[in-house]
Amino acid sequence: MINDVMVSAYLARIGFSRPARTDLATLAELTERHVLSVPFENLDYHLDQDIHLDEQVVDKIVHQGRGGACYEVNPAFGMLLTALGYQVEIISARVHRAGGLGAPLGHLMLRVTLDGSAYLVDVGFRRNPRRPLLLGTEVVQFDPHGAYAFGPEHQGEFDLVMDGEPMYRVDGRARELGEFRPSLWWFRTCPDSPFMQDVFCSLPTVEGRVTLKGRTLTKRVHGEFIEEHLSDDVEVFEAYHKYFGLVLNRLPDEPVRPEGSPGVAVE
Repeated sequence: MINDVMVSAYLARIGFSRPARTDLATLAELTERHVLSVPFENLDYHLDQDIHLDEQVVDKIVHQGRGGACYEVNPAFGMLLTALGYQVEIISARVHRAGGLGAPLGHLMLRVTLDGSAYLVDVGFRRNPRRPLLLGTEVVQFDPHGAYAFGPEHQGEFDLVMDGEPMYRVDGRARELGEFRPSLWWFRTCPDSPFMQDVFCSLPTVEGRVTLKGRTLTKRVHGEFIEEHLSDDVEVFEAYHKYFGLVLNRLPDEPVRPEGSPGVAVE
C-alpha cells in the first residue's frame, strides 16, 4: 500500500488531479494519463539494475521519472488505484509471439471491478489500449489505439485481439504478485528473453508514438513514420530527455541479439 503523500506525487507524475470519485470515467482518465506519461522501457535490464515487484517501482516511476515493462508499471498503477479506492486484482496472460504462445505468467495486467462490471486495465504492453476494456463481452471496443475485442472463453482463457491481430491470451484467475518472480528472473537473465535482446523506450502520444530502440529513433505521427539514426551518445542522451523525460547517468549496454531473433516489437 502506498501512502497519501506518494499518491499525490504519483498523480502529479501523470498530470492528474486528485479525483473526487472512483467511477469509470475517472478510471479511464487515469489510465489514459498513465499510458501517455510513463514509458514502456527496459533500460534497467541493460543498466545492471534490479527489477522490483514491490513499492520500490512506485518510487522509480514517481521520483526517478522512469517507466518499465508490465511487471513494474502495472503493479505500480494497481497500487495507485487501490489507494484511491478501486477494487483491483492482478491477472496474467500468455503473449502471442511469432513462434506461438509464450509461457504462462508472461504478461501481468489488472482487473478492476466497478459496480458489478469488470474491466481489463493494462498500462504495460507495447500496444495496450489507452482506456479500460470491459470484460465478459466479445463486442468490439474502440479505443484511440485501435479496435479491441475479446475472443470466446476456453478453459478459463480468452484472447485479446487488436485490429484483428491476437495480442495475448488472458487467464482470468486472480494472481499474487509473488507468482511472477520466476518469470521475472527468466526475463531478466535468459539470453533468449526478448527484454535482453534489445534496448528500447517507447511512449504513445496523442498523434501516434515515439520509440528509441538502441540508437534508432522512430516517430509515428498520424500514421506516417519518421526514422532517424542517432550518431553519438550525446544525441542518445538528448533523445531520452526530450521525448521521454529521462535523465540518465549513463547509457544502457548494447545487447548482442541471437541470430534470427526478432527482439521486442514496440510499435
